[in-house]
Amino acid sequence: MEPSLQERYAPTSRCFGCGPANERGLRIRSVVAPDGAVVADWRPEPHHQAFDNILNGGICGALLDCHCNWTAAHHLMGAKGLDAPPCTVTAEYTIQLKRPTPTNRMLRMVARVVESSGSRAVVEGELLADGEVTATCRGTFVAVKPGHPAYHRW
Repeated sequence: MEPSLQERYAPTSRCFGCGPANERGLRIRSVVAPDGAVVADWRPEPHHQAFDNILNGGICGALLDCHCNWTAAHHLMGAKGLDAPPCTVTAEYTIQLKRPTPTNRMLRMVARVVESSGSRAVVEGELLADGEVTATCRGTFVAVKPGHPAYHRW
């Protein structure tokens, strides 16, 4: 299995959403698809439910926030010709919960950069169940510099 962006560039990260080293986290695995989108497949567990067979909305938000952040980091790495992604943080994001997200199947996240300038990237992402969009996200993610509390924390 191909290493995810998180495993390759931040293997000791303890981030709740995407940290490979957080045993109780969501541990999403974002990979770059052949078409350039960043995708991740993820299977919910019963403790992620809001109620029977429906994913908690906050978990939907955490999944898309982290996945879109890694999409931005990967994009900025390529745009700047870096060997590793810059440390990026969420400046703002919005989630739209379109329909209930089931918990009894594999889910897929798909994200793409739609705008980029300097150290910022705007990313749009989707959460899908069986090819049907259940939630969307649009966020602005920025690369931080030394002195920022998140700098090289992941």
